[in-house]
Amino acid sequence: MTQLPVYYYSSTSNLIRRFAGRLHAHDGRPVLDLSDRAVRTGEASEAWVLLTPSYKAGNDAHATLPAAVRAFLRAPATRRRLVGIIGSGNRNFGDHYQAAARELARVSGRPVIFEFELAGTPEDVVECARVLAAFDERFIGRAGRK
Repeated sequence: MTQLPVYYYSSTSNLIRRFAGRLHAHDGRPVLDLSDRAVRTGEASEAWVLLTPSYKAGNDAHATLPAAVRAFLRAPATRRRLVGIIGSGNRNFGDHYQAAARELARVSGRPVIFEFELAGTPEDVVECARVLAAFDERFIGRAGRK
């Protein structure tokens, strides 16, 4: 069965990139890097999942969603095709842990389907892949096997 692609953004820390790479290595899931201009300025052509970090560290004046993610979400078709959100955060952010994923879920009406801290653990990768497989079945399986 075809898998939902995961679009992600990772800062220079590469924590998210490492998680996305391990997710791809685990089950071959397509992962697309929003720091790549061609990806960021493109449009999602099918149902997709967002993997985003949260950077809000206790300052309500700062945006939590990275600019590259906001840029990708500007296309109406891309926003419509978003089916779920995976969040990465740092528990040191306190109440702002996972703020970007949770805020985007609130405004988009799409669920946060998985959360992990920093680069995640091997167990996080396995569990996230399991959750994504259920989403594959839900959003791709019904439309027909490819």
